[in-house]
Amino acid sequence: MDGPSIDSLILKLHDVNGVKFGEYKLKSGLLTPIYIDLRVLVSHPALMNQVASLIYERVQEEGLQFDSVCGVPYTALPLATIICSQHELPMLIRRKEAKDYGTKRLVEGLFRQGDTCLIIEDTVTSGTSILETAEVLYKEGLKVTDAIVLMDREQGGVEMLASKGIKLHPIISISHLLRVLQAAERIDAQTAQTPHTCCGLLLVFSFFSHFLFLLHLFLLLSAGIHPLASKLLKIMEEKQSNLCVSADVTSSEELLQLAESLGPKICMLKTHVDILEDYTLAFIQKMQALAEKHNFLIFEDRKFADIGNTVKHQYEGGLYQISSWSHIVNAHAVPGPGVVKGLSAVGKPLARGCLLIAQMSSQGSLAAGEYTKAVVQMAEEHSDFVIGFICGSKLTERPEFIHMTPGVQMQAGGDLLGQQYTTPEEVIYSKGSDVIIVGRGILGASDRVEAADLYRKSGWDAYRKRVSQSSI
Repeated sequence: MDGPSIDSLILKLHDVNGVKFGEYKLKSGLLTPIYIDLRVLVSHPALMNQVASLIYERVQEEGLQFDSVCGVPYTALPLATIICSQHELPMLIRRKEAKDYGTKRLVEGLFRQGDTCLIIEDTVTSGTSILETAEVLYKEGLKVTDAIVLMDREQGGVEMLASKGIKLHPIISISHLLRVLQAAERIDAQTAQTPHTCCGLLLVFSFFSHFLFLLHLFLLLSAGIHPLASKLLKIMEEKQSNLCVSADVTSSEELLQLAESLGPKICMLKTHVDILEDYTLAFIQKMQALAEKHNFLIFEDRKFADIGNTVKHQYEGGLYQISSWSHIVNAHAVPGPGVVKGLSAVGKPLARGCLLIAQMSSQGSLAAGEYTKAVVQMAEEHSDFVIGFICGSKLTERPEFIHMTPGVQMQAGGDLLGQQYTTPEEVIYSKGSDVIIVGRGILGASDRVEAADLYRKSGWDAYRKRVSQSSI
């Protein structure tokens, strides 16, 4: 590839403010003194064509073999369009979200199972944007072996993608860009060095944040917390998931299908066993096997709310025999401590755990104020069985209690029946909860696995961000 043409392109990108210096926040939430904004290309068609030509030139130099091309949405999409149009190459479009009408597909275009797709991206930092697109293509039966990026920020993207079987082919590196700008006297020597130094610091900070996160979990696990809470934390770390799916379905077969397909994405599955129309002992045995296979806990959302003797029988006996298979149950605190004592008499010998309902996600809920304080006190007095709370925000700083929040969707709002929804970022990062409980946001999606992974990633990123910052 012609070096002078690349150097010329760098200067043109700087001319149109595609390279900015200052203080900018990346998608990861970290700050950087240099920002590559290639969205400006859409307003400069000649420059856009030059970039597209360089990308295709690199494709030919590398001798890449593929059946179709996909640009990472959204900035790389017009680049892929130009390349495919000029060279008559088949193109695929990856949607960021499925529509609830039409084909409801996440990948548009014609392809066959086993086809290889070349991914095109504008800028790479860690490589996650390319990997996210590749994972969508994988689910459609496509293969991804190579990706081309115009600008590599040199922050681990090449190595990360290589570990996933994708070879990244950068056209411009951030270090070369800085050298060209300095040689052209667009920036001084200090400015040329600062971004490079800061990029290294970002990597160090990222490693340090992860170390703090692991340290936080270690301290929790060493704090003498309930064995079941300890197990949940270990599952969360191993699977990088603080997602609990609320599986409110009426068919045992559908519930088992959900457990099988979503099991790898979740730390917990929440059930309402009394709404199943075809409950059997065989179903429970299959559910337990899936929980073991995919390493998640079962949480029966029974909401016990009676005197101790009654809840003891409801928990242990009857048709459902909940204590024999559910790792976790929950209870209202309105009946007083007797409800916990009754449940504990059955669950404690089985190493089960209980969540107390301190707050609810329904509009106008009376579970607030003095009631919430009483719930926390009750939990503290029975911490050998109570492992946490169902709540909307963090209630206590005591590390042994896990906070779980229902009513979570990607967009805040509510429904006509009074259910209020909050985003994963707000629930985990802003309000200090630990686990998100998601129902309709996943069950109502055209691709439940894709939706579950989206919630898993959003919830886990917010959790690591909160824990890392609170540990500094």
